Amino acid sequence: MTSQISQTSQSGRTSRSDQPALSEGSLLQHRVEGPASAPPLVLGPSLGTSAALWDKVAPELSVTHRVVRWDLPGHGGSPGGLIGPGATVADLAALVLALVDSLGIDRFSYAGVSLGGAVGLHLAVHHPERVERLAVICSSAHFNGSKPWEERAALVRAKGLAELADSADSRWFTPGFTVPQLVEEHRTADPDAYAACCDALAAFDIREHLSRIAAPTLLVAGREDPATPPAHLREIADAVPGAALVEIPGASHLAPAQCPGAVLTALRAHFDGAAGRGMEVRRQVLGDEHVDRAQARQSAFTARFQDFISRYAWGEIWTDETLARRERSMITMTALVAHGHYDELAMHVRAARRNGLTPEEIGAVLLQSAVYCGVPAANSAFAVAQRVLSEEDLSTG
Repeated sequence: MTSQISQTSQSGRTSRSDQPALSEGSLLQHRVEGPASAPPLVLGPSLGTSAALWDKVAPELSVTHRVVRWDLPGHGGSPGGLIGPGATVADLAALVLALVDSLGIDRFSYAGVSLGGAVGLHLAVHHPERVERLAVICSSAHFNGSKPWEERAALVRAKGLAELADSADSRWFTPGFTVPQLVEEHRTADPDAYAACCDALAAFDIREHLSRIAAPTLLVAGREDPATPPAHLREIADAVPGAALVEIPGASHLAPAQCPGAVLTALRAHFDGAAGRGMEVRRQVLGDEHVDRAQARQSAFTARFQDFISRYAWGEIWTDETLARRERSMITMTALVAHGHYDELAMHVRAARRNGLTPEEIGAVLLQSAVYCGVPAANSAFAVAQRVLSEEDLSTG
């Protein structure tokens, strides 16, 4: 099964390709998304899934980061022969380092789920010079001893993955929820590589070394996770200096797929700084529909500008509490009238309504603009505002 790879062009944004970035068979299959100049963020998957586990989270993270998603050996499009019987988490971590080295990435932030989280812990302990910040999601510093994983590896080597795939929903999600694509990827993974990953989980226990982690660390637990319950994440949080723990209600083992909004909020706060806060405010003020359209239109040419807008306009100016958002809306509408930016004005009339201005207050702002910006400009502005407010009345009527 070959999944599509994304490679980042030198101009910044994702370009799509069906061919591996370097020599085929030597690297983990991966996707690269986001501006080439942005801080690198590597995302690791759980056993039985692929980079698709991050489909509802990675696009948002790629607004402010150069996101690298990778597939485990024998999963998605990664060659199964990259690991064999007796594999360790250290082996997987070495493959991740080979991947980021091939992309010219020296220091990076990392987030991983389950086995992918274990890889992140190993990297933070044994390669601290490479890991900027760390997030460990629905994972553990140990996975309940070696026996269950040895038994699972033996089962898969003898009978394949059909039986395990049939029970994937109960292990991954709360009752009534599923992601068919992920379940199908579990079914079609390479059994030998899957079993080797089980060997890695069987041998993994990093508890004695957690205090060595220096990277700022976030632990994210699903409250309904039977595989790595919150106590496992709490154990890591207690041992890693300065670590923070977030528990997501209603989430089971694959939290990024089941509760992407909650996971995204936690990761933004941990990784993004001003840009993350800015994207959140931008959505609150302009609405999800507008921001989604803007992101869909983003290209290599516009990626750095979009990153600039998120970090500066929305992450620093609109988040400054010196002025209330309704006051900022008044100022913004006046400036747009003054410069004749009527398409932008329509967007900010809608934003002003979200920020609590009444139609009468919007009219008063435009009337004030007539005095200082000119009657023709205000005349055009009133026409734009009347159209927007009429559309709003129709949509709520």
